[in-house]
Amino acid sequence: MPARCAAFRTRQPAPGTERGAPMTRHLIIGTGVAGVSAAFAIRSVDPVAEIVLIGNEPDKFYSRPGLAYMLTKEIPEKMLFSIQAREFAAQRLSLVNGVVERVDPQGRSIFLRGGQRLDYDRLLFATGATAVMPDLPDIDLKGVVKLDNISDARRIIKLARAGKPAVVVGGGITALELVEGLARRGMNVHYLLRKDRYWGNVLDESESRIIESRLRHEGVTLHFHSDVEALLAKRGAVSGVRLVGGQVLPARLVAFAIGIRPRLSLARSARLEIDRGILVDEFLRTSAPDVYAAGDAAQAYDPNSGRHVLDSLWNPAREQGHTAGLNMAGQPTAYVRKTAFNVTRLAGLTTTIIGTVGGGRDDDLVGIARGDSEVWRDLPHAIACQTHVDVNRVRLMVGERTLVGAIVMGDQTLSQPLQELITEQVDITRVRTALVGANGTLSGVLVDFWKDWRQSRAN
Repeated sequence: MPARCAAFRTRQPAPGTERGAPMTRHLIIGTGVAGVSAAFAIRSVDPVAEIVLIGNEPDKFYSRPGLAYMLTKEIPEKMLFSIQAREFAAQRLSLVNGVVERVDPQGRSIFLRGGQRLDYDRLLFATGATAVMPDLPDIDLKGVVKLDNISDARRIIKLARAGKPAVVVGGGITALELVEGLARRGMNVHYLLRKDRYWGNVLDESESRIIESRLRHEGVTLHFHSDVEALLAKRGAVSGVRLVGGQVLPARLVAFAIGIRPRLSLARSARLEIDRGILVDEFLRTSAPDVYAAGDAAQAYDPNSGRHVLDSLWNPAREQGHTAGLNMAGQPTAYVRKTAFNVTRLAGLTTTIIGTVGGGRDDDLVGIARGDSEVWRDLPHAIACQTHVDVNRVRLMVGERTLVGAIVMGDQTLSQPLQELITEQVDITRVRTALVGANGTLSGVLVDFWKDWRQSRAN
């Protein structure tokens, strides 16, 4: 057994503890935003605990949302690394590069590939999610890619060649990141959608058409009601795709973004309670004692919908990790799920999505997409009202007494007011009629109401 791993098995007395009492040992499986946030939260409460993060990515922490901007050449790779090794060292966080093959909750141990055993007092599953690839022959051909991590982004950049054809398959934000990144690198991009428009479970038809029009302006060819039947190969690399129906598209690169699935194999073998993710209570505790879960792999309770939901948003993963860390360190803290909120860029258009706005299931995805929330997909009991000028567009979902969701495209003036009004569930009865019939004056009605509400809170 390597000396480093052996040291983790032997309980060492914490500096300054009475009579050499053993320090608490926290193991965190996963080095993404949930795992790292948990580690920093534990350290903020417990200055002497042993904290060990285990992961198998050589790059331990980077901004997953930043990969899109790396693909489009807007930021260099080095800017994705917001936490440096010296900061981990300053917090006395141990990093172990390895693959966890088994978790034994009864024995309070985990086992790495190679047989090394690490004991724990408290354990966090921050195992994240992985991109789903279609069940096609030759899926491992050179040139067939996904965008799951920074290694994938590097591989895509290496393969991309200006003037060469590329095919992107899937819906949601990640597919569009791939389309825009490859187009920005000069490739001739064909974008395949199974249905009749882009991201139909979140956007309405007008919003989808705005995005599609902007993609066409960038030279992207869209194929609706299309799917890949077979990958074509030449000398061990992908050379094209054959679509259902027989059409052949040449391709140097074929990218799939058809959804992600939580990594559950470890939790399943440990006999944790699982639905579509690892089920956790309000303190992010799993069904096993002293075992927690956070991030993309956790299925947390949403009080608004009354059910456990999956998120693949950066902020919920960070917040869940932080909350789990506080609880692991002995500071009981309930995870209060905030209103689903994300600011993204769709075909170069800044877009903010808040709360419940969607239209149900998206057939372009086999599961949730990265940068997505299941809450968005809910069919709200609300009336949609909207206003737009060119690409600047606002759509509100107006409930009986509150706003339940909004999409703001282009001009972001209303993003903060809407986020506050929706998150705080402000009673809009006084202006509901005006909002529903506002049309071109919607912005003015909203801003005036929001200012009055803030003033009333200040008094």
